[in-house]
Amino acid sequence: MVTLTGPSITEITIPRITKGKNAILSVLERAAEEADFQTRMAEDPSEALAEYYTLTPEEKAALASGDIRKIQSWVGKLDPRLASWLWARLGQEKW
Repeated sequence: MVTLTGPSITEITIPRITKGKNAILSVLERAAEEADFQTRMAEDPSEALAEYYTLTPEEKAALASGDIRKIQSWVGKLDPRLASWLWARLGQEKW
């Protein structure tokens, strides 16, 4: 019988969740504060989010599309100021 030692799933998952949550909140904070960043997010989200290397592709896609439900499932209820980018992005959807 072989016993493997190393970090538990919890030790790996908890820091990843915390990093992702912090990065998402950082993006939303910046979008709420900086009009230039908000414009970059609207025009080319992948370029605007490139410096946020801890975001997963799924997190980047949710931010780029304004998927407020998914984002709130990760970070909790957002205050109106932080949710402003997401609502603006949803308003830009072309049907």
